[in-house]
Amino acid sequence: MFIQVIQGPCSRPEEAHALLDEWRRDLAPGATGWLGGTYGCTDDGQLIGVVRFASREEAAANSARPEQGAWADRLNAVLDGPLEFHDCDDVTLMLDGGSDQAGFVQIIRGRVDDLARLKAMMTDTRAMHEMRPDIIGASLAIEPDGTFTETVAFTSESEAREYEKSAPPPAEVQQELDYAFASATFYDLHQPWFESR
Repeated sequence: MFIQVIQGPCSRPEEAHALLDEWRRDLAPGATGWLGGTYGCTDDGQLIGVVRFASREEAAANSARPEQGAWADRLNAVLDGPLEFHDCDDVTLMLDGGSDQAGFVQIIRGRVDDLARLKAMMTDTRAMHEMRPDIIGASLAIEPDGTFTETVAFTSESEAREYEKSAPPPAEVQQELDYAFASATFYDLHQPWFESR
C-alpha cells in the first residue's frame, strides 16, 4: 500500500468537503488503485487528508490525469495556501487499518531515527487493544527520512478523552510513547469524513 498525506490551510472547510465529495463521485471511478481516504479539518484551519492507493505508481498515474489536474486547481482555489504532499511507501496497518465508523480521528506527525523501534511499538496490537479499546484502527505511514504520519481512528472523542485520563500505561510502554512522540504534532479531526472504493 502507498499513502499520500495532504495538508494545507483552509478557512472554507465546507467547500473543501464538497469538492472532495465531488472527487469521490466523479473522479474516483477512473482512479486506478485508489483505495480510500480519511479527511478532516482541524480547529486551527488545517485541511488534512490521508489517501490510500495500492501503489505509488497508481497514485502518480492518477495525478497525471487531466481531469485530476483541473479538479486540483479548484481545490487549491478554496485553500488559503499551498498543499503539502507527503508520500509514504512504507505503510503498516494496525487493527485492520482504521475504520470508516470512527467518530474521532487523530493524525500524529513526527520523526524518529529508529524505525524498527517505532514499528514494534505501533504494531503491538494486543497491548494497544488492552490499554485503549476505544482505538478501532490505525495506519502508520513513513517517509524515507523517518518522518511518520499515524492516523488513529477512535470510537468517539468522548471515549478517547476518557481513556486519556484513566490509568497511565506501564512504564515501559510510556517510555516508547515518549520516544515516538517526542517531536510529534497532534491534529484532531473532530468531524472526520471517509471515502472508500
